[in-house]
Amino acid sequence: MKQFVHYILLGLLLFSSLNTLAEDKDPIVFEFALRAEIDPRTSRLVENALNEATELNADYVIIDLDTYGGAVNDADKIRQLILDYPKPIFAFINKNAASAGALISIACDSIYMESGSNIGAATVVMGGSGEKAPDKYQSYMRSMMRSTAEANGRDPQIAEAMVDQDLVVEGISEEGAVITFTTTEAIKYEFCEAEVTGVKEILERNNITSYELKKYTPPTTESIIALFLNPAISSILILIILGGIYFELQSPGIGFPIAAAIIAAVLYLVPYYLSGMAANWELIIIAAGLLLIMLEVFVVPGFGVTGISGIVSLILGLTLVMLDNEYFDFTFVSTESIATSLISVTSAIFIGGGGIFLFGHKLLDSPIFNKIALEDTLDSSADFLVTSYIGLTGLAYTVLRPAGKVKIDDQVYDATTEGDFISKGTPIEVVEQSGSTLKVRTLS
Repeated sequence: MKQFVHYILLGLLLFSSLNTLAEDKDPIVFEFALRAEIDPRTSRLVENALNEATELNADYVIIDLDTYGGAVNDADKIRQLILDYPKPIFAFINKNAASAGALISIACDSIYMESGSNIGAATVVMGGSGEKAPDKYQSYMRSMMRSTAEANGRDPQIAEAMVDQDLVVEGISEEGAVITFTTTEAIKYEFCEAEVTGVKEILERNNITSYELKKYTPPTTESIIALFLNPAISSILILIILGGIYFELQSPGIGFPIAAAIIAAVLYLVPYYLSGMAANWELIIIAAGLLLIMLEVFVVPGFGVTGISGIVSLILGLTLVMLDNEYFDFTFVSTESIATSLISVTSAIFIGGGGIFLFGHKLLDSPIFNKIALEDTLDSSADFLVTSYIGLTGLAYTVLRPAGKVKIDDQVYDATTEGDFISKGTPIEVVEQSGSTLKVRTLS
């Protein structure tokens, strides 16, 4: 019996020792920088950073903040992520927390500011023009600022007055001017805990002297996504998509052109989708545009409403994907962004289309293309093989723009023109032959 009691006491002692060791473990402090315009990319950055902090079981999170603001919808997403996070989050304002940056700061459990920093000026402005947005947007921002301040024990009236220039807070603001606090003023009115020089001082003020600091580094995949969000890269990818589809249609079964088009489409659309800029309805518009263009090429004779609608839908969808819009509401999208996106898409489409029209037939006849294309077509129903078609005449079986099909002696062949447009049913003459593809011209 005594031996049994002895074992129990040893077990309790061991359990107590393990608990003591666990309690003595240094807390994990997770730090990440938010130093850019607030948009889908930064909201994705915050989400990824907080997910990593959760995986590390971090005890504290510090956001090194310096931003002049950005999109209200993305700021709201970041605000919700911070408010819902179960561990303390400290904002370290390293110079600026304006507009959406002020909302994000107020969402944090504590705010610390470097000397010479500012917080406030949260009036919503329209993208590009910088003009004050309509009152419905101001009302929404005022509501968010007020409720966020209330959630963290800060004065909601002051937070609201950072948005509304007509709201007067006695002794603090005057009519016609929104509130923007310096570091000293923010401390005075309890929108900042203290002036600090860095993360170390923030932790010391919270009695955290021994800790393990982890800094967030975005993974390589995020850098790749950022690269493909570049409008210039997007234009190149659009060219590859169009070229791949065109050359696959001219020589079905090769596989390489359509594979290149699919890869380019993935590289174009996935980064925008992951960053939150490409919505499902925008992808549907792109798919509808491609479908209409294919109907125009293969089903509908001539070039009319179907083809034009397809091109318009394709341009619209590809352009919308590059913009941080809410359906067709572009209030918070700058005119510069709209112009850049539209130019990137239209230039790629028209340069690609023009290049295909002028030089597509030359590439189809080139030795490089012939190496991956089928050289000869055997017709099992024919009694013999024609070795040369040059000089033979027939009719355009489809429209040639400049590629299409011709009918010679009741047999249908792939053909291209010398660059001109030939309508369906027009008499033609074969002037050149390359493998299974014929080059034709209108019969004089």
